[in-house]
Amino acid sequence: MVQINVTINGRSFRMACDAGEEERLYALADRFDGWISDLKGSFGEIGDQRLTVMAGIMATDQLVEMEKRVANLERELAELRRDAQSGKDGLRAREAETAAALEQVAARIEGLAQSVSRSLKPT
Repeated sequence: MVQINVTINGRSFRMACDAGEEERLYALADRFDGWISDLKGSFGEIGDQRLTVMAGIMATDQLVEMEKRVANLERELAELRRDAQSGKDGLRAREAETAAALEQVAARIEGLAQSVSRSLKPT
């Protein structure tokens, strides 16, 4: 584990993370600190604990909204996949119908060709 220091609301916190995750953790801490700064700007000095709770609720709210969006997108994707499969099934059926119709036309043409050939033979 790697140890890093992040600053949130003017305070330094020592954090542990996996090697290679340092930049991600710095970015998360910066984002959280930004929410705290925004809340301070809106509400003034209302106490570190209250600011932290409010920022945590903001983060949770965003998470819930993203989860809803992901769930909606997953439903849409499932519908699109069903529609695509239905379209493929319909296409296969039309291909089979077309092939059968072409076979009938080919048989009819062959029959007509034989009729013409017989009628052109000298008697």
